[in-house]
Amino acid sequence: MKIRKATVSDIKLIHKLINEFAKKGEMLPRSLNELYENIRDFLIAEQDNEIKGVCALHILWEDLAEIRSLAVKKESQKKGIGSLLVKKCLNEAKKLGVNKVFVLTYIPEFFKKTGFMELDKSKLPQKIWGDCIRCPKFPECDEVALIYEFKV
Repeated sequence: MKIRKATVSDIKLIHKLINEFAKKGEMLPRSLNELYENIRDFLIAEQDNEIKGVCALHILWEDLAEIRSLAVKKESQKKGIGSLLVKKCLNEAKKLGVNKVFVLTYIPEFFKKTGFMELDKSKLPQKIWGDCIRCPKFPECDEVALIYEFKV
């Protein structure tokens, strides 16, 4: 399994994968425009020249980043790909000097295995007023917020 940064040629496949999960209500949809604008955030899990999964690390503030749009193809799930992508995002955050990484998810147990702890969403004002306010589920969000903090 190879983890690499996304390229422009990956965007349509990323869009398709994320929005397959979004149609089932398992994650928020992402537009092609949003994906192109945030391409530098995305990592790709690739095997035999085929994208198996994607994940993004989005920086929100000097000390806060978000892992978003984690999606692994159904037939490739339960093989450690999602965990590998999350760990790569955490490593990247640490290298950038960001000491807190959060996620909003419907699958909190997955992230708890990696060391994330539950958090009240109200403790994430940068997220709420930056992204959440534009979400169709706002203010009735049913995702769980979790945070990972690097030991200083």
